[in-house]
Amino acid sequence: MADIVDPKTRSKMMSGIKGKNTKPEIVIRQRLHARGYRFTLHRKDLPGSPDIVLPKYQAVVLINGCFWHGHECRLFKWPKTRPEFWRSKIEGNIRRDQQKLSDLKKMGWRVCLLWECEIKGAREEHLNEVIENISKWLSAEDSYLSIPHCRTQTISN
Repeated sequence: MADIVDPKTRSKMMSGIKGKNTKPEIVIRQRLHARGYRFTLHRKDLPGSPDIVLPKYQAVVLINGCFWHGHECRLFKWPKTRPEFWRSKIEGNIRRDQQKLSDLKKMGWRVCLLWECEIKGAREEHLNEVIENISKWLSAEDSYLSIPHCRTQTISN
């Protein structure tokens, strides 16, 4: 299927996509804060400037956008235009993600990886379940938590 906008418009749209303080990040931050967790954001002294850093727990929460990080889910589709560029871009992001996870673990940080598809359009009950999983993980000794599966329930209008 061809793009419905011209290349210049598409370029402008793509360049306007935020890398920090995205809606999924804000949703998770608000819920963690409401549960009493205190954290810092985007610490530049850590590999990849993690989205949420919980120093008390030596833990970070990474919230990845499904498109930019190549998550094979309902929100990700390989672009039809400039496929070589996008494959190189997204595969590079995936490689950097793997290196970032490795570096964080070597530094002794515990890592929680969340995907946009777990948060976007989620029902209240599901978001509470995600936060409960993070809360349990923070209290445990596990070094890694991934919530990679996509939910099937979404908000219906």
